[in-house]
Amino acid sequence: MLFAQDSGEPFNEEAFGAALHDAVADVVAKQLDAGIDIPSDGELSKVGYATYVRHRLSGFEGEGAPPRRAPADLELFPAFKGQLVERGFGPSYFRPVCRGPIAPTNAALLDRDLTNLRDALPDGNGDAFVNAASPGVVAAFQLNEYYDTEDTYLEAISAAMKTEYEAVVAAGFLLQVDCPDLAMERHITFRDDSDDEFVSRVHRQVEVLNDALSGLPAERLRLHVCWGNYEGPHVLDIPFARIVGALLQAKPAGLLFEAANPRHAHEWTVWRDVDLPDDKYLVPGVIDTTTNFVEHPELVADRIVQYAGAVGRENVIAGVDCGFGTFAGRVQVDSKIVWMKLGALAQGAALASKELR
Repeated sequence: MLFAQDSGEPFNEEAFGAALHDAVADVVAKQLDAGIDIPSDGELSKVGYATYVRHRLSGFEGEGAPPRRAPADLELFPAFKGQLVERGFGPSYFRPVCRGPIAPTNAALLDRDLTNLRDALPDGNGDAFVNAASPGVVAAFQLNEYYDTEDTYLEAISAAMKTEYEAVVAAGFLLQVDCPDLAMERHITFRDDSDDEFVSRVHRQVEVLNDALSGLPAERLRLHVCWGNYEGPHVLDIPFARIVGALLQAKPAGLLFEAANPRHAHEWTVWRDVDLPDDKYLVPGVIDTTTNFVEHPELVADRIVQYAGAVGRENVIAGVDCGFGTFAGRVQVDSKIVWMKLGALAQGAALASKELR
């Protein structure tokens, strides 16, 4: 039904609504059973974390854009890239084009998501987070054929998404703005730029994001950044140290980033040299989201302790590198293994908390 909705094919909306409500209740219960303190709705209403906006904003027209370029690191290894394609890697969603003015149009879809999440929480209480795409990632996935400049396009997206951001916080949830554009796009859209040119783009996209978040309390906001949620060589990823200064200029108090990814697991040492502002906290990913290895709780604890030693115990929340299902139909980790990995996350956090007392 989700794919039918995305492609404009007929489907039973009442049945979809009921199935979605039950699925959110199930996925929240499984997170809580695994020991997760701050669950999400799993983004189950969205075909993809960056393309769902076409159903909530005007200006985006059907299909028309060419497929997104594959990450540059995969193109270095064509045989491996072919294997990934055979395993289902690649787009299974419509990629619309902006051909008109952008504005919020369908608040009912967000209202439904917020209601489903609230209903899924025990007695409707407890902290939970809701994901929303950043202006930069919306621009990366939906090409612009309407606005005169890319900067004007970003600003229009920012103004439109502000409504969604505000509604999430007003509903009492944490807002998690997903910003892979601040790292991943270095080796996709902006692969031909220098690192300095890309970092300048990151600063600008953070400015635009902050405009969209103006008026919201920073402590109710989190920012997620990653280098692409796929199993690959990642040899062209921009180093975390090059972008961390720009990331700390963003308004959200919480900063989530990949720290289990083997190309970035060593970068906890960045925090030996970077002062974490008093109003910020870190949510390092201590569980990988692209492999079926189940991390040992003691490894999870070691990773948490490293960050706590660098920035202070009170400034660290254990998280995961990214989502386990960023696009509908794309499965990298077996669903039963996902829950074991999340259980290991909770167990490792308990070990780390005991060690850090």
